[in-house]
Amino acid sequence: MSSLAERAHGMMLDALELYRDSPRAVNWLRRHLDRLAEPLRVAVAGQPKVGKSTLVNSLVGEEVAPLSVEEGSQVLAWYRGGANPRAQVYPTQAPPRDVPAARMGGRLHIDLEGWRSDGIDRVIVDWPSRTLRGLTLIDTPGVEPSEAASRISLDADAVLYLMRQFHATDVGFLQSLQDHPIARETPVNSIVVLSRADEVGGGRIDALTSAKRLARRYRSDVALSGLCQNAIAVSSLLAQAGRTLTTDELASLQVLAAAARRELEIALVSADRFVGEVVPLRLDARTRSALLDRFGMFGIRLVTTLIRQGFATVESLSQELVTRSGLDELRESIRQCFTDRHDVLKARSALLAMEVVLRMEPRPAARRLVSALEALVVSAHDFRELRLLAALHGGRTTLPDALTDEARRLVGGVGTALPERLGFTRDASGHELHDAVSDALRRWQEQAANKALGTGQRRAARIVVRSCEGMVAQLTRY
Repeated sequence: MSSLAERAHGMMLDALELYRDSPRAVNWLRRHLDRLAEPLRVAVAGQPKVGKSTLVNSLVGEEVAPLSVEEGSQVLAWYRGGANPRAQVYPTQAPPRDVPAARMGGRLHIDLEGWRSDGIDRVIVDWPSRTLRGLTLIDTPGVEPSEAASRISLDADAVLYLMRQFHATDVGFLQSLQDHPIARETPVNSIVVLSRADEVGGGRIDALTSAKRLARRYRSDVALSGLCQNAIAVSSLLAQAGRTLTTDELASLQVLAAAARRELEIALVSADRFVGEVVPLRLDARTRSALLDRFGMFGIRLVTTLIRQGFATVESLSQELVTRSGLDELRESIRQCFTDRHDVLKARSALLAMEVVLRMEPRPAARRLVSALEALVVSAHDFRELRLLAALHGGRTTLPDALTDEARRLVGGVGTALPERLGFTRDASGHELHDAVSDALRRWQEQAANKALGTGQRRAARIVVRSCEGMVAQLTRY
């Protein structure tokens, strides 16, 4: 049987043939057909000043964002993998143009002098980065999310939505991503990120712990659970500082850590006091100000404590900061929810794009395609798996405790490779895999017919059964 991506590809080709007399439709369809072979596009969105560019830098591991033009106005920037730094400006009314781009001291420098933000549609940056080999990150400018939602829903395959704390405007944006008819029927493709986790509770030393508890509550919040696949607390500033820590910064931080504790505590009462001259510290004001920009007050308190505990090298301190920041958890969630589902999310984007053409340029000959599109969206098991994962994650579907973790695993919630679905953490023989999936299929067939379970629970069990049957078929082919 053809995969979902293959079926979406075939339908796009059918649509191209049907609309070959419409240059506008052909251009749109070809562009989105080409996307099927591209890396996954992940948009980083949210309210202004919520830390979008900082999170992009954290994920890339270097300072590449934001891109600004006149008076500091940010522009929409796409970051994708490349052998060498390169930047192309896509003007709103002209063909794309290369602009000078270079790596200087671990930072991206692009010459956008003479450009205005209202004259730029986007800037595409090629950058050598392991993260960007399989992802294109889209850094959205500092505008209200509602203004960007329509474009994001068509440009991106998945979304990291950043917020400080949960507000009605955040729900509105996430809901707007589902306004498209196909989007409402296919799985949500968003992860919510509490991106300034170090500021929770006034930036106390336990701020990250408090933020993680808050994220857990958001995962089961009725207003959010149906709109995102996960909610994760991350200190973007701490993560960026950890991934880009320099030896000079470590030396300055070691000077602070060596100061008398009482003296340092007094200096860290406020940002103004830290950069001022009231408390004598063996660092000049300019260096202290630079450290404050890079680490924030919470970060400086944490780093000086870690240095006293023995994290004395760039490597050890960097890793500890990244671990504590929540970035590793976010990257794992991106893997499970996005990159492991690359083909499914790509197919979803293609179907969204095709529906736009069918709706904007209806014609009698397209009725067959409309019916095929509707049938695929409803019947595709890949979509059903993701909908079930989101329902289990948000608590909209519940199963007995003994079944929940297994159901999540079997439908690909901890990894889509066959051994991961079957719970193997080591290499397993074909015989072991076959025995495991046969046992799982039998158990879940029993649950699908179990009258003690509710209707929704039995429906969930049937989805798990279908996943097991797919694994049996996969083993049979090999």
